[in-house]
Amino acid sequence: MARTYYSIIEITDHGPYVSKLVLPMPATVTASAVKPECFNVYVERKDAKGEILMLPKNWLDRSDKEPSKGYCTVKDAYPSCRQGGRRESGEFVALELKIGPLDSLTAAIAYWNVFNEYVISDYRITQVADIPTEGEKLTGMAFDLCAGRTMKQAENFLQGISSYEEEPLRYGYFVPQTGQGKRPLIIWLHGAGEGGQDPAIAYTGNKVVNLAGDSIQAKFGGAYLLVPQTPTFWMDDGSGQYGRSGRSKYGKALKALIDEFIARNEAAIDTSRIYIGGCSNGGFMTMRMVLDYPDFFAAAFPVCEALYDEVVRDADIEAIKQVPIWFTHAKDDEVVKPEETAIPTFERLRRAGARNVHFSLFDKVVDIHGLFTDEREEPYTYNGHFSWIYALNDDCRLDYDGKPVVADGKEVSLMEWLSLQRI
Repeated sequence: MARTYYSIIEITDHGPYVSKLVLPMPATVTASAVKPECFNVYVERKDAKGEILMLPKNWLDRSDKEPSKGYCTVKDAYPSCRQGGRRESGEFVALELKIGPLDSLTAAIAYWNVFNEYVISDYRITQVADIPTEGEKLTGMAFDLCAGRTMKQAENFLQGISSYEEEPLRYGYFVPQTGQGKRPLIIWLHGAGEGGQDPAIAYTGNKVVNLAGDSIQAKFGGAYLLVPQTPTFWMDDGSGQYGRSGRSKYGKALKALIDEFIARNEAAIDTSRIYIGGCSNGGFMTMRMVLDYPDFFAAAFPVCEALYDEVVRDADIEAIKQVPIWFTHAKDDEVVKPEETAIPTFERLRRAGARNVHFSLFDKVVDIHGLFTDEREEPYTYNGHFSWIYALNDDCRLDYDGKPVVADGKEVSLMEWLSLQRI
């Protein structure tokens, strides 16, 4: 008999993962009776047609591919409620799966074709050891029908599409759940891998949901969050190719979306506190928007930004030197090299007299929150391009000179600094 299961997706520093499977039990089970060894978990990751995906083994080398299927590691198993919360006894069993950069089979998205997309994770959970209960022992159960999935961190996000006729843009957004009066607006622009037609990818492909989390929201007294999505990529100048022109065909469409969103929430958004940031391609577009609309944004926070300094004119530097900007990058970023983009632009701004421009330049991107480890059980070192992990976790505190950033006489983090900026 086919049995159902529920999947729980957690949005991590490395993107969304299926972190738990919740299994309805035919009888009440106790914590002492349920062990990880009681279950095998097999998954096949499929596209919308039901075909198993052929995916690269390595994020950078995309030529060596293999079928995305196999067994997942069960880290823990325990009685739970329907939502997967641990109980001493219950009518559900939660299986915690091993997730992270070294466990791609549990990733909820995959980069295939052109963009990151959510995959169909088709699980088969097989009971391989008996589970005693007060009645008969449970044995030989198999669960292979998904009855639903939850992604709690994204539950309060809504979606829309702009009315700009020439290039309507899809977007996700968050309405603050705390605070009173007019609140600021934070705009986040995604990287190249999160384009397409599914706005959820733009705010869940990376841990953008953290900007809507309690900790960061408290720093702003509640803030609106707008996450636009481009159908291709922000650096598309009309050629459909990545280049060094420094232009984007989406500039007017993005500004139209921002204006429309503010107009729809006119009574609730403080237009003196409009903040814009983004990573990689989105960092490029952050700089592009600041250059094109230098008097509109209260501050910007570009991350591993890809606007080549060679296309930034001296007149541009003069025009934006009064805009508060906090750059974030890693020295070992080989995808967007900081010496070609952020570093020279930052140094030119400083030489031009910019007084409120900062730069957190990390040696490398390492897990500092105890989430993921490598094969040696050391803190995981990410690809150097992933410096958005530091920005979205509000871990940026040191300036270009290695000293803490200070505002209003106290040391501040990136988000604390951002919340203080006003036109």
